[in-house]
Amino acid sequence: MLKKYFNFDKYNTNYKTEILAGLTTFITLAYILILNPQILSDPYVIMGDGDMATKVYNGVFIGTCLGAFIGTFLCAIYAKVPFAQAPGMGLNAFFAYTVVLGLGYTYQQALVIVFISGLLFVFITVVGLREAIIRAIPECIKGAIAPGIGLFITIIGLKNAGLVVGNDSTLVAMVNFAAWREEGVTPEQIKVILGGVVALIGLVVIAVLAYKKVTASILIGIIVATIVGIPLGVTHLADFSFNFGGQLRDFAEVSFMKMDFAGLFGSGNWVETVFAVVMLVISFSLVNMFDSIGTLFGAAKQAGMVDEKGEVYRMKEALMCDAISTAAGAMVGTSTVTTMVESSAGVGAGGRTGMTSLTTSLMFLAAILLAPFVAIVPSAATAPALIFVGIGMLSNLKDVDFSDMSNALPAFCTVIFMPFTYSIANGIAMGLITFCLMKALLGKFKEIKPLTLIVAIVFVLRYAFMAM
Repeated sequence: MLKKYFNFDKYNTNYKTEILAGLTTFITLAYILILNPQILSDPYVIMGDGDMATKVYNGVFIGTCLGAFIGTFLCAIYAKVPFAQAPGMGLNAFFAYTVVLGLGYTYQQALVIVFISGLLFVFITVVGLREAIIRAIPECIKGAIAPGIGLFITIIGLKNAGLVVGNDSTLVAMVNFAAWREEGVTPEQIKVILGGVVALIGLVVIAVLAYKKVTASILIGIIVATIVGIPLGVTHLADFSFNFGGQLRDFAEVSFMKMDFAGLFGSGNWVETVFAVVMLVISFSLVNMFDSIGTLFGAAKQAGMVDEKGEVYRMKEALMCDAISTAAGAMVGTSTVTTMVESSAGVGAGGRTGMTSLTTSLMFLAAILLAPFVAIVPSAATAPALIFVGIGMLSNLKDVDFSDMSNALPAFCTVIFMPFTYSIANGIAMGLITFCLMKALLGKFKEIKPLTLIVAIVFVLRYAFMAM
């Protein structure tokens, strides 16, 4: 029944491939179950409210599992695409550090802003505006999205592995593998070095298995890296703990259906409050929309789910899943739920249908109880999957025409700004802005679609007036 529903024959796939791909996506995304609660509770840690920080952490953990389940389940059953959804990185940081810590809103008030942005997404998806925006993206930028995402997830993987670190002089640098010989080296520095070693081992294992055409190469590589990390102290079996009762109580108390509309709109100058909320909703919406559009197009192209017109199969359904899950995520207590770039890991493992996302969604639901097992998989073990998928996505760069500079510069900006600003949305934005400028200065006005120009101007205004 499921085989027919998901049309396995059309995509030349099977249960084994789809399930393994879904597990691969889940394990690659499992870090969000740890990071999202940490980020959303961090403002209360900084403010010294340890009790609230604990409650928010526990509530957001369950909210993250449920939000990811809802979004990914919709991708499976409604859109029938192999993509996963979860609270987006960057958007959760904006939620925590700008809205809550910087602007002084509470966690529950910030959830209201996310909820409103979700309703806005539902509306513009129903009327077809999001599809129209996608169609307005020039071909040179569409061709650059997948390679840009490939570099983006590669740098995420390198960072998570500890192979690339911050540097005051050069911005980024490779980890110092010889630091263990230096006097005064700390255990944390040693751990970073060993994490890099584990990641490199995992990456080579995945590559070797992929060369031999082993279907579960990415999943096996993650498991091998996790096991290798045990004697090296990178994988911590001591992290295994079970506190479901406490998490459930905190979820019910501070997260589930706890959006504070009265607190957000019922104090201070009403006009100023509405204006501030509108600006925040626009900020969330712009970033979320173009992150999801970029991820959707990039992963779909890798999966062969783009037609001869360059449009993603079942695009409107996929976008609606993203919109609904954003609103639903706020209702269960988490920041903006969006299509995740790590979906490419499952696609890279062979996932082509909604069976992949169905598997991933069920794992997110089970993660509420399986948190102890998820917690012991270190980021150094999941990082190789991201790096490896980046290889395949970067190969799409051959489809970009660099012979025409009016197309080459926008494509280049799209590719480069994604990894170097840690944002898919920024890459697409800079691509659109430079495309319009180049075509206008060269007198090629007919090549600029009206909606393309409007979106580019919106991004210019956003950069000029909205901090993000």
